[in-house]
Amino acid sequence: MSRHLKAPLAALLAALLIPAAHAALGIGAPAPDFSADAAVGGQAFRFHLADALKNGPVVLYFYPKAFTSGCTVEAHQFAEASDRFKALGATVIGMSNDDIDTLKKFSVEACRNKFAVAADAGAKVMKDYDAALKLLPGMADRVSYLIGSDGKIAAVHASMSPEGHIDAMLKAVQQLKK
Repeated sequence: MSRHLKAPLAALLAALLIPAAHAALGIGAPAPDFSADAAVGGQAFRFHLADALKNGPVVLYFYPKAFTSGCTVEAHQFAEASDRFKALGATVIGMSNDDIDTLKKFSVEACRNKFAVAADAGAKVMKDYDAALKLLPGMADRVSYLIGSDGKIAAVHASMSPEGHIDAMLKAVQQLKK
C-alpha cells in the first residue's frame, strides 16, 4: 500500500476507534419526537416516538451499521434482555441509517424478533439526538437513551463498545420506575 493511502486510512480507522463523544442531549432535555420506518420480526411498520411513550419509557439506541460485529452483538444482548425491559414497561428500539429492507432481515436474524429497529433515512434523527459519528455524520455513533414517558431524556450511555449499554439502560429503567 502506498504511503499516500496509509495516512488517510489510518486516520479513518483511528476515528472509528475513538470512544464515543459525550451525547449532547443531557438528562432532563426534551427528546426530539420522530417517526420512522421500522421492522420487527421481518415486518415493516411506522414507529412514532410519541405513540410509544404513551405505553411507557422508550430505550432508543443508536448503532453504526446492521450486520457488523459490534452491532450484531449489541442486538443479541438487547434481544436477550427484551423480556426484562418489557416487564419494566419499557419499549426498546434500535436505530441506524440502514435501509428498511436491510433492517427487516436484521430484525429477524440479530434482534431475534424481540424488538424493533428503525431506518433513519437521511440521518435526521441521529443528528437531532447528537448521535452521529463526528467524522462520518451519515453513520450513527453507539449511544443509548432512556426517554421517560414525559418525553424527557432520563439516562444516556455513550460508548463505542456494545458492552454496558444493556446494563446501563436496565438500571436506568429500574431507577425511573422508583
